[in-house]
Amino acid sequence: MTLRRYGQAVMRPGRLKVNKQFWSGKKVFLTGHTGFKGSWLSVWLQMLGAEVTGLALDPPTTPNIFDEISVGQNMQSYIGDIRDISVVEEHLAAASPDIAIHLAAQPLVRYSYDNPVETYATNVMGTVHLLEAIRGAPSVKSVVVVTSDKCYENKEWFWGYRENEAMGGYDPYSNSKGCSELVTSAYRDSYFSAKGVGIGSGRAGNVIGGGDWALDRLIPDIIQAFHEGEEVSVRNPKAVRPWQHVLEPLRGYLTLAERLWAQPRRFSSGWNFGPRENDVRSVEWIVARIQGLWGDGASWQLDVRDQPHEAHYLKLDCAKAHSELDWYPQLDLDTALQWTVEWYKAFYDGADTRKVTEYQIERYMHGC
Repeated sequence: MTLRRYGQAVMRPGRLKVNKQFWSGKKVFLTGHTGFKGSWLSVWLQMLGAEVTGLALDPPTTPNIFDEISVGQNMQSYIGDIRDISVVEEHLAAASPDIAIHLAAQPLVRYSYDNPVETYATNVMGTVHLLEAIRGAPSVKSVVVVTSDKCYENKEWFWGYRENEAMGGYDPYSNSKGCSELVTSAYRDSYFSAKGVGIGSGRAGNVIGGGDWALDRLIPDIIQAFHEGEEVSVRNPKAVRPWQHVLEPLRGYLTLAERLWAQPRRFSSGWNFGPRENDVRSVEWIVARIQGLWGDGASWQLDVRDQPHEAHYLKLDCAKAHSELDWYPQLDLDTALQWTVEWYKAFYDGADTRKVTEYQIERYMHGC
């Protein structure tokens, strides 16, 4: 398959700040490396020359990006449950990492309604277990805990939530992410500040990109239905979300980890990583755009069944990351969707998706 270049839609008000020299040789402990974001981040860290150790459950779906792009081939990959503190402590101590990035989570809103205990055990106690293990690991100097834009108490405002807004969450998933933020804050204030260990949290919106096959997510549902020639059933077309390509928040986490290493006191706090104002779009807009990109008679319909509560409007204010981290989105939403469709079409055409993934990361790092 010939990969197309979509360079004209890229926005670069800031400079890409991922420092390959910094990451080369750094020992990184990454939880959740078998998931969607974790797989992309693992490959990126490998390309930067980091020594990566991952701890996660088995990939949750078949197919999955972890196996598809052979994420585990250039890293230490361990299968284990962060709900078991002894497992976390064992693997963290063995890795003796410089930096820890916590991505492991139960990531689905609707699943959390049916499985609240699992959701809280993973998202809250999993965070406690990692931070407690780090408390006994003198090698760690920088920690990034990844939560969600849904950690905020959502009042359906039309303006973005800032990092100092109240934590909350209507459903178990969103609430558990707010709890994870509070856990991170408590450990930072109680243990890490005095030791000079940087600990920050990253809050990102709805991420898209190739290789996401999670159940009950919009983009995977659209792609699978279009590939199979079926009509997509959309349950909440007017819902508005901050959509962005997966590489955008991952760059935010990497940038934050670098800054926490250099100036832990200054950067140890929560950080929003979201898209630009005009990329906060409705579900209906997303479906229609992918429909046009995919072609082949793709179509969709409204799901009229009763649905559990989900926030209608959610947006992040990222002025803090712009000002303090010089972090800005590099891809507009249309380009992000083009790259996503490009990846999936390569997969279904039998292309080497590891090369496609590395190619997109290289394009992104070099200004596309």
